[in-house]
Amino acid sequence: MNTKLATGLFVIAASLLPIAAYSADADTSTTKTFAKDSVITTKVKAELAAAKLSSLVHIKVKTNDVGVVTLRGTVKTQEAADKAVSIAQAVSGVTSVENNIKIVAGK
Repeated sequence: MNTKLATGLFVIAASLLPIAAYSADADTSTTKTFAKDSVITTKVKAELAAAKLSSLVHIKVKTNDVGVVTLRGTVKTQEAADKAVSIAQAVSGVTSVENNIKIVAGK
């Protein structure tokens, strides 16, 4: 009986080996990249909030897979836009910042 059990387990293990090998080679860079991007985006948003720019600005933050942060939205002054860009540039992992912020004085 033990021989039949051992043989059965061996056959199952041998049939699962190609699946395990395929899983080991699977590309996980997309998941890692997404996690890295969201961490950078979260850090930029946190730094903007800590700088108390939220009362002066409405900015959306996006990060691509190579660390380029895109800032979009509106601010009341050029100084607020410049400060938002400098805050984003100072965050670890950011390679560059694309400034698509618009200045709306009457807002």
